[in-house]
Amino acid sequence: MRAPQSRTTSPQSLARFSFNQATAQRWPLPDVVAGCVAAGVPGVGLWREPVADHGLARSAKLVRDAGLTVTSLCRGGFFSTDDWRAQNLLAIEEAATLGAPELVLVSGGLPPGSRDIDGARQRVADAIGELAPHAEAAGVRLAIEPLHPMFAADRCVIASLGQALDVAEQFDPTVVGVVVDAYHVWWDDTVYAQIARAGSRIAAFQVCDWVTPLPEGVLLGRALPGDGCIELRRLREAVDAAGYGGPIEVEVFSAEVWARPGAEVLDAAIAGYLRHVV
Repeated sequence: MRAPQSRTTSPQSLARFSFNQATAQRWPLPDVVAGCVAAGVPGVGLWREPVADHGLARSAKLVRDAGLTVTSLCRGGFFSTDDWRAQNLLAIEEAATLGAPELVLVSGGLPPGSRDIDGARQRVADAIGELAPHAEAAGVRLAIEPLHPMFAADRCVIASLGQALDVAEQFDPTVVGVVVDAYHVWWDDTVYAQIARAGSRIAAFQVCDWVTPLPEGVLLGRALPGDGCIELRRLREAVDAAGYGGPIEVEVFSAEVWARPGAEVLDAAIAGYLRHVV
């Protein structure tokens, strides 16, 4: 049974809110689910590794029995690896089992020893073309996530929303879409035009904030909404204007945030969302 809503937070104000479990990385999945239910949060974004740790079938039942919506599963992609096809077919099956409508794809960087970024981007399009029929059959949309250009070499050769759309537009928008992640797109002076271009291809909208100085390794340079410099509400208004009315996931990678108790992180995520996103 869902816990009563907070007296200070109406159900309507959280109707689009989704808590990505990576934001409280050290919180076990059952605690994430219980915390979301207690806070009146309707959706959760899941990651393959902790789902596997808990067990796929158990995870699906846990979330379903709690009445939560799985808003996305992260992640597929990494098309530069030798086993990319098998891993992505498995990820599609996992998303379908969990009831996740979107499988987030992080395309992967350059193959070892390669300098051919154009070729790597073409391989992304070719791989998605191979996966698309399987995703369509499973009722899962492939959601291409562009990452900030600083990750192009090792994590994601798709480095802008425009590049993601160049690939996605080769396919039916119900089968292949794009992710608008504030952390990765806020710097781009074309982002608002690209969001308008994306329209119905927007499969997911994720928010966090950008803080400096970036930590060593840069991956963990995120913060909770409102603690950095991104115009989060402007981005949210842009995706809304483009026709996206789906979930808004708070997804934060931060050692400082991860060190806090999970329930405290969830409360802070909700507060930042209400104040700076909606």
